[in-house]
Amino acid sequence: MKTKRAAIGIKTRTGRAIAVALSGPASSPEFICREEVALSDAAVPATMQPYHEVMELPWSESQVAVQPAIAAIDEIAAQSLRRLIDSIESRGYEVACVGIVGPADRKLERIGNPHIRAHAAEGVLFRRVVETAARANNRTARAFADPSIELKRPAREVKHVLTVLGEAAGSPWRAEEKSAAMAAWIILTQRRSSAR
Repeated sequence: MKTKRAAIGIKTRTGRAIAVALSGPASSPEFICREEVALSDAAVPATMQPYHEVMELPWSESQVAVQPAIAAIDEIAAQSLRRLIDSIESRGYEVACVGIVGPADRKLERIGNPHIRAHAAEGVLFRRVVETAARANNRTARAFADPSIELKRPAREVKHVLTVLGEAAGSPWRAEEKSAAMAAWIILTQRRSSAR
């Protein structure tokens, strides 16, 4: 049986992410599944908000102090993504690439307020963690700050396709699911990646 190409779009949040997998031609993507992806472990509280745990330290020291939590998050994310990929591929699809929606890199050291900096750092961290998890699972990754800009399709078409996908997915179909779906859709418009 010939496998079909699939793409996973992931919208990162603090400690978790929403994944939407699509297949089919870019002109008419088909919904495969939607899942929450764990990026933290309740048994290890520092994995949920790692920069909050060290936010009272000077920025340079917090970068060192947060490393054990980041290592744990990397492992959790790689395992969670592996389970999702295995689930999708057990249905006869091939996942070659993961599109990740999350904050772009920024100069975090310039943010003076430690609490605001912790939130910003975690946003960037969880996007990077999913990129690392994709590579750990031998999948290419592409990050998007705003997939709606890169989709390059008429707004009317985007709205229609997202509505159809939302009907197939069922509730909830919020902004984060739509962002993840757009990231997967962009991946479907690209040629099959040879990097595996």
